[in-house]
Amino acid sequence: MNAINLKHTNSQDPDFRLLITELDAELRATYDELMNTYDQHNIIEKIDTVVIAYVEGRPVGCGCFKAFDKDAAEVKRMYVRPQFRGMRISAMVLNELEVWAASLGYTRMLLETGEKQLAAISLYQKGGYVKSDNYGPYVGLKTSLCYSKTL
Repeated sequence: MNAINLKHTNSQDPDFRLLITELDAELRATYDELMNTYDQHNIIEKIDTVVIAYVEGRPVGCGCFKAFDKDAAEVKRMYVRPQFRGMRISAMVLNELEVWAASLGYTRMLLETGEKQLAAISLYQKGGYVKSDNYGPYVGLKTSLCYSKTL
């Protein structure tokens, strides 16, 4: 197996921008017009807590978090390129985000995923996330599933 390297960066990183463009295209292909509702919640500007995964120097996956409140950070923009799925890259990125968030004093992680994102749901459940009531902008959105985890 090729070595997977993780890099801490920010939302201006060109590799992150490339990966989230691919993520957005995949989500649009899955959810079509429903993405018009969700796009407003996926704007990531001036985020200093981005993790990018690399294999042989190529960006293959990413994720980030942002403050939700003083105790909780929200996981955003988790993505792994299709040809690199099944290598536990998403679990590595998620773990790195959790460790980083804890080092900054957060005691809880929150996240939202779509009901059709079966691999993501499995990742989060295996990672110790528990289904929770929809929070913030996801209240009332029936296609959203929200999860939380105590760090």
